[in-house]
Amino acid sequence: MRGMMRKGGVVNRTALGAAALLAGVVIMIAGCNKKTEELTGNIQLAGSTSMEEMCVAIGETFMEEEPGIAVSAEYIGSTAGMEALLEGTVDIGTSSRNLTQEELEKGAVENIVARDGIAVILNKEVTGIENLTSDELRDIFCGRTANWNELGGPNMPVVVTGHEAGSGTRDPFEEILGIVDQCRYANELSGSGAVLIKTAATQGAVGYISMALLDDTVQAVSVEGVQPTRENVQNGSYSLNKTMVMATMGAIEKQNPLVQRYFEFVYSDQGQSLIDGANLTPVPGE
Repeated sequence: MRGMMRKGGVVNRTALGAAALLAGVVIMIAGCNKKTEELTGNIQLAGSTSMEEMCVAIGETFMEEEPGIAVSAEYIGSTAGMEALLEGTVDIGTSSRNLTQEELEKGAVENIVARDGIAVILNKEVTGIENLTSDELRDIFCGRTANWNELGGPNMPVVVTGHEAGSGTRDPFEEILGIVDQCRYANELSGSGAVLIKTAATQGAVGYISMALLDDTVQAVSVEGVQPTRENVQNGSYSLNKTMVMATMGAIEKQNPLVQRYFEFVYSDQGQSLIDGANLTPVPGE
């Protein structure tokens, strides 16, 4: 009799345990569905033109995963994007440079998501030049080298093309070479895409762009004998590189649930794969 009771007791406990487990699963599923339903609203980004391809890829895929969230972005330059963040008109400021001390002091937090190289590009009519030293770059961009024949190239005037002030590509380029506010640009353009097009179309032109945008309309030169490749950016041997930042006002964990979910996606395996697909070097979240 006691054996039967024990057996019955075991069956009852097992049944109760199974029922509790099933109920827990149902609650978890309901909770997940509820969480998805609650994630509705808008996320606004503004900033770097160099980060456009990456942000578009992340935004489109994220919205497929989270159909209740709309992500919008403006590509107005790193400094303008940071100004929008500090003014409170966007949730995330995208910057292809490190944040300034002033921006940090005002409460902006530097969330690094990727790294990119800065490629020095030449118009294809500038032949015979495959490598430039840092000193040669300084002389070119500061106007001390006027003709390409001074460097073993053709008899052709040097036309210096660069980015407008406040650019997330111009700032690190000039800072790394130590030529801030010393460059003598014939053209100051908005974004790497515009610099690429202008350099390709202008005889004797030299410029610099996000490495992610390189194509065969121009020729990229080595710097100090190191080619501008993603591998060389990653291992640190290529000196001209920049940080890609998605800045927030305060830490990520202090942001609203939509923005937190966005960063979870950015730092996920899927997000990192999308960054890689945009020809950038992903930086895993801490």
